[in-house]
Amino acid sequence: MKRSTLLFSAFAALGLAACGPAQVVVTAQIEVEDPVTGEMVSRELRDLEVYLLPYDRDAIFDSLTAAASEPEPSVPEELSAAQTAIRDAQEEWRNAENRWNTLRDTLQKISAAMDEYLPSEPTYRLLFNDFSDLEGQLVSVERNKDALFARFDSLSQENIARAQGFNLRIDEWAAEAYVAVDEVMMAKEREAGLDLVADTTDANGVASRLMVKPGDYWVYARYEEVYSELYWNVPVSVARGEPVTVTLTRANAEVRPIY
Repeated sequence: MKRSTLLFSAFAALGLAACGPAQVVVTAQIEVEDPVTGEMVSRELRDLEVYLLPYDRDAIFDSLTAAASEPEPSVPEELSAAQTAIRDAQEEWRNAENRWNTLRDTLQKISAAMDEYLPSEPTYRLLFNDFSDLEGQLVSVERNKDALFARFDSLSQENIARAQGFNLRIDEWAAEAYVAVDEVMMAKEREAGLDLVADTTDANGVASRLMVKPGDYWVYARYEEVYSELYWNVPVSVARGEPVTVTLTRANAEVRPIY
């Protein structure tokens, strides 16, 4: 092959790289409590839908909210207080349940150890005394656990109608206030001259198939927990070259209560 042909091929490859799409890699992981140890551990968010938007969706919703004929319904104080009470009641119940599980497991271990000795042996008697003491505690803890669950369940049931009524008012208001949101978003996309792209995180919490033209984007995703939603709308400037990495964590998320 002629030298000139080799040079042409090399420059052509560089040209394609310069004109090709840029890559954005999104990783998602949050700190959660380990149900066994009670310690905070990092967990990858798999199957999380991630969007790269060529516009700021928050700015669009803020603008439509400001232009709405009626103000957005505020959360009633009694609903917020009820939600807090439910969350606290659930935590108390779970703590009692963890205590009950620990006692039960300990009793099972002591029972297994007793099988290694004869009832006449001193070690057996010591283990038997420990077993009797813990067995009494288990009954008391179980009674408390069941009572705490009943309280948690009662508070949850009482709050259903209250929460449904509020959510209905929000839905009715949003249906009118945001009726033009799709139209506005499409107009913003055309104005930017950039495309919306989406991907889903893998088992490692990574979305790596976000290929776009260089420009300004917002990484949008949401993850629902028991009483709240983690919401991300993270701005990022994308240029050709090395992949741009964006990490979604609890620290850069907006926590939105769920009613």
